[in-house]
Amino acid sequence: GLTCEQGIHAMIGALLARLSQGYRTLKYPEETPPLSGRYRGLPQFDGTRCPADCTVCSGACPTGAITRSEGKTRLDLGTCLFCGQCAAACPEHALTFSREHRMAVRQRDGLVLDGAGPFPHAAALEPGLRRLLGRSLRLREVSAGGCNACEADTNVLSTISYDLARFGIQFVASPRHADGLLVTGHVTRNMETALMKTYEAIPEPNVVIAVGACAISGGMFSGHDEVVRGVGELLPVDLFVPGCPPHPLTILDGLLRLIGRVR
Repeated sequence: GLTCEQGIHAMIGALLARLSQGYRTLKYPEETPPLSGRYRGLPQFDGTRCPADCTVCSGACPTGAITRSEGKTRLDLGTCLFCGQCAAACPEHALTFSREHRMAVRQRDGLVLDGAGPFPHAAALEPGLRRLLGRSLRLREVSAGGCNACEADTNVLSTISYDLARFGIQFVASPRHADGLLVTGHVTRNMETALMKTYEAIPEPNVVIAVGACAISGGMFSGHDEVVRGVGELLPVDLFVPGCPPHPLTILDGLLRLIGRVR
């Protein structure tokens, strides 16, 4: 073991190292940190560039997130994997991915884009529920069959960089201590019972949050016999956070909008 003097030196060394690192927590939402050059955010498309009979982008989409009907293009963010194959295939460059990370919505149909009108960013919870929650939101996360990508991006929110707890939001181990349920993964039939039992153990009133394409629609596994076509088929969802996986800032922005910290 260390002597008392060695212990003091080790402690001082650790404090000096931490002091030299400076303030590490992001200033979000006041400031948005730089995103990777490879980041694909909210898709944007210009329907005026699309020939009426063109189906190149819809044919390139591996999950059928893009549909063409009556000369209009519709893109379902809840199914989109953000793979970029549609944008790469489009000969007219009508479809691009912006740098916009704010993509969470309250209603499932808000994720279906047709290029018309502003994006329906998530609104806050109803005033009565917000008063009941006060300044805290405790969430029980259930990975219902995911690949661990969405789970990793929710876990990083508790690190020093994002410091989710400073907003009064925390993940808890027991559903009995939770205000809501956060679901990731494509809800396999083997996890359906566990998911429902967790939801039933959360005191009412509560909230349900679907994070990632798999939780929202089944993602690339949608339509498989052993996968539920989105958690919305089982539970009333209060917040949809699209992505594959969503960027941590996309998840954080959605959570802050839900509790009224961002408008």
